[in-house]
Amino acid sequence: MQEPAMSTQIEAHVASRALPRQTAGHTLGRITCGASNAGFAATTTAMATQHVYAKQLHPAEAMYEEYWFSQQPTRCGHGAQLNYHYSEDVFFGVIEIHEPEHLVDGVHPLNHAAYTAYLKLFDTLDTFNFKYLWRAWNYMPSITGTSHGQERYQQFNAGRQRGFALSSRSVTGNVPAACALGVNGGPLSVAFLAGRSPTRPIENPRQVSAYHYPAQYGSQSPTFSRASLAQVQQQELLFLSGTASIVGHQTVHVGDVKNQTIETLANIQAVIDQANLRKQGHQAFGPQDLQLRVYVRHAQDCDAVRAIVNTHWGWAVQAVYLQADICRADLDVEIEGIAWHTMPTPPAT
Repeated sequence: MQEPAMSTQIEAHVASRALPRQTAGHTLGRITCGASNAGFAATTTAMATQHVYAKQLHPAEAMYEEYWFSQQPTRCGHGAQLNYHYSEDVFFGVIEIHEPEHLVDGVHPLNHAAYTAYLKLFDTLDTFNFKYLWRAWNYMPSITGTSHGQERYQQFNAGRQRGFALSSRSVTGNVPAACALGVNGGPLSVAFLAGRSPTRPIENPRQVSAYHYPAQYGSQSPTFSRASLAQVQQQELLFLSGTASIVGHQTVHVGDVKNQTIETLANIQAVIDQANLRKQGHQAFGPQDLQLRVYVRHAQDCDAVRAIVNTHWGWAVQAVYLQADICRADLDVEIEGIAWHTMPTPPAT
């Protein structure tokens, strides 16, 4: 459909030989997934690219690629450990930080890497006057492992929260949607979308907000909302954070991947229901609008998880299945995604 010359629309597409990439608009960036770095093209200023060391389980292909496009012209740039593209209204960037081998001034390595990444992220957004972080994708090796006496996910949460706070960003309430997964290797990798207008955070009535988790999950809580709604002119986007089998703040159905998947889908539906109460457009978000990434800890569980997702939503939902570690050792599946639709154009006055 031909867009008006000054409109803004962002889209995410899985790469397809049937759909030439340039037909979707101007490239903002891409996210590629594969079991190792084999086949990953080098990141250049021509395209901000996040490399995710996670095996694609379904469809059964070696690589998964997701491209983000804007209907507006984009500009690109790069700095140390950072590549980015931006249009008039949307900013896409990728930061990759290698962890130090030892404590830095008493700070754990992944804590230091996360702090460095988010400080750089917000400094870049402030430089280009994109004040609002909408969505972040965080990947790191051995997320539930321990280094220097502390669980690595707790290290990451502490560093991320410190980066938010020292960049004068809130660590509760109006915080971005996000996910954090464990992968097979590579540095800490953070891809992010930001805009010039704030999102509307969405929480799940079935769950404690992640930023209010009790201290048993770490001295600093995770800094993300369950979902967020963004609006770019006449387009409304729903960013679903990584969602798992958690009720209140506790994992449920430990050791039962099928019931964990059912509980995860119930949580996603609760978030979508909340989003539909707060949407600005007339059209409700439904399964036909969703594009999901489903993370499965054990590859042999993929068929069972996929069958439950398809039974729940039917074939209306688009999903890619990846093997990755979830942020709690007792969780076996996590689902995140996006949905978007175009709002009706207001009548001329």
